[in-house]
Amino acid sequence: MKRREHLWAYSFIAAPILGFLLFAFIPLSYSVYVSFTDYSGYQTPVFNGGDNYVKLVQDELFWKTLRNTLYSALSIPIGMICSLGFATALNQKIRGIRFFRTMFFLPTISSVIALTLLWKWIFNDTYGLLNHLLELIGIQGPAWLSSEQWAMPAMIIQGVWSGLGINIVLYLAALQGVPRSFYEAAEIDGAGGWQRFRHITVPCISPTTLYILITAIIGALQDYPRFQIMTEGGPNYSTTTIVYYLFQNAFRYMNMGFASSMAWILGFIILAVTLLNFYFSRRWVHYE
Repeated sequence: MKRREHLWAYSFIAAPILGFLLFAFIPLSYSVYVSFTDYSGYQTPVFNGGDNYVKLVQDELFWKTLRNTLYSALSIPIGMICSLGFATALNQKIRGIRFFRTMFFLPTISSVIALTLLWKWIFNDTYGLLNHLLELIGIQGPAWLSSEQWAMPAMIIQGVWSGLGINIVLYLAALQGVPRSFYEAAEIDGAGGWQRFRHITVPCISPTTLYILITAIIGALQDYPRFQIMTEGGPNYSTTTIVYYLFQNAFRYMNMGFASSMAWILGFIILAVTLLNFYFSRRWVHYE
């Protein structure tokens, strides 16, 4: 019986281990090797040393796409502030509050492709909804998605909206976990609404803020499907993110070695940013 129990235990353990080896560890290890080769995906990889990494550092388009990615990440602080504001409003006991909570969360469970196509129509400079609304108040709307100046701001607006749902739910859960006794004690001491929010609410929900910040940064640095659908990286590469550039090199130009080196550089950037966030979080995140 003990042997059978051990056999079943090892069988259950083997499933996730095999899954990790087959779909994570082995592909990652192979991509490290490919990043040091000249490989198109069809012929045998030819080792070329660190040429891919040297080429990557000298590639101006790579640096431009990295700047575009960081620029698009401006949606993170804007989205977090908006999410916290909406969550605070939705945390009130008002009539129909469940309906509003559902409406805000609905985009999170909807198709990314469908929502992106919807926003592409909204930003259309000829018959889009946004420019039509601007015309009603006497403002000539710009060519949102075909202008180098306005394409990335349009993507930032869409990024803020797409991240509201899940962030509102997380903030709402955090707000409901703040002990009421803290607010009652602050009111007795004469603290106003802003003081209670600043000195009680913000510190108490700081672990949730850290979680949202880290996951949002990781998601922003890997973001590319909505850029591919809405702008195809244009105009003039103004909305080409680093992952979209990686995708183009790997599957359009079939330069797998160069794309793999780019993927590992991006991986180290994400790791560095995440570690820095954890390091500095000790100054502002309160767990007790």
